[in-house]
Amino acid sequence: MKITLLAAVALMPLAGVAADKTKASRPEATPGISFDTLDANKDGRISMPEASADPKLVETFSAADKNGDGYLDSAEFQSATKTQKL
Repeated sequence: MKITLLAAVALMPLAGVAADKTKASRPEATPGISFDTLDANKDGRISMPEASADPKLVETFSAADKNGDGYLDSAEFQSATKTQKL
């Protein structure tokens, strides 16, 4: 009984590490990430490489790009964040 209890206690930290790795492998949107934060080069629009900082935005990028120019302007971004809850 003591050995089983000791083994369980010894393995508990490993279970936490496994859970952290699983969580890290599932990308989630950064809560409250702003247009200005994503617009890394400060050109007033977000490119797909810039959007990659927020995996949720990457998923909706094409639909959010209403004019099809390959970039999100601030209005397209605001629209996407309201409808997609980014």
